[in-house]
Amino acid sequence: MIRSLVSSAVAGLLGYTATRAILTSKLRTHERVVRTNHAGHDVSLVEGPAVTAGLVAGSLLIEAPRQRAATLLVTTVAGGLGAVDDFLESGGSKGLRGHLSALAHGQITTGGIKVIGIPLASIAAATILRTGRSSHGLFSSRATTAGQTWLGSTVDVVVTGGVIAGTANLFNLLDLRPGRALKAGLLTLAFMPHKHGLTWAPSAAIAGSSAAAWPDDLDGAAMLGDTGANALGAALGTIVAENSTATQRRLLLSGLVGLTLLSEKVSFTSIIESTPGLREIDAFGRETV
Repeated sequence: MIRSLVSSAVAGLLGYTATRAILTSKLRTHERVVRTNHAGHDVSLVEGPAVTAGLVAGSLLIEAPRQRAATLLVTTVAGGLGAVDDFLESGGSKGLRGHLSALAHGQITTGGIKVIGIPLASIAAATILRTGRSSHGLFSSRATTAGQTWLGSTVDVVVTGGVIAGTANLFNLLDLRPGRALKAGLLTLAFMPHKHGLTWAPSAAIAGSSAAAWPDDLDGAAMLGDTGANALGAALGTIVAENSTATQRRLLLSGLVGLTLLSEKVSFTSIIESTPGLREIDAFGRETV
């Protein structure tokens, strides 16, 4: 218990410190990281690399070796491929449908690379997690039993990878207004069940990185971009996937797929702004809208 508390505290501190160090560096105003946001104001994309660095630094304190390896793998890949899409963007395809359409026509875009790369990294992370499952799971033991078939194991890995990749994509879809993705991440952490040795350190890394980015993000001075949103979603998705049963993961994946398909038809912003409760949470603390 004491060891978990100390590891979690250090993870949060590392996440906060690494994020602030990059967020306040000279890189913040470099011409390659400055964009125009939805309100027509200049905004820095340095928050994405900053939060990714914070998440990676904090994740080094995760106690379970396999969970640590899986988290570092998928967070780094998601953030790295997000950075490729942010800073080396090629092609005019937008959204999942656009990226898949481009790939179907033989066009390799930065978004298309991300659509392929993040799910592959997520499945690799899910494979690592599966080899380390034991009775420490919060809801039930997830250890492989003698009677479990190869097909069942494969499906579970794919579903777990889908939860991780789907969460990374969902947070990218949410990063359209100041503070929205950070709030979604912190609220998820606040309402999920926790257990020391499983969720404390990775959650502290996310909380520390988010706290460091919070003032600039809410002010509209910086934004996560694909880099930070994908990394944040992947890190959170890994916690959720490791902290749930097989049935819960299937339900989560169904919900994530549904939300992704819905995003191709309607605007999440319009839904949020027209829904009491969600509208107020979304606007809380925001200086610019």
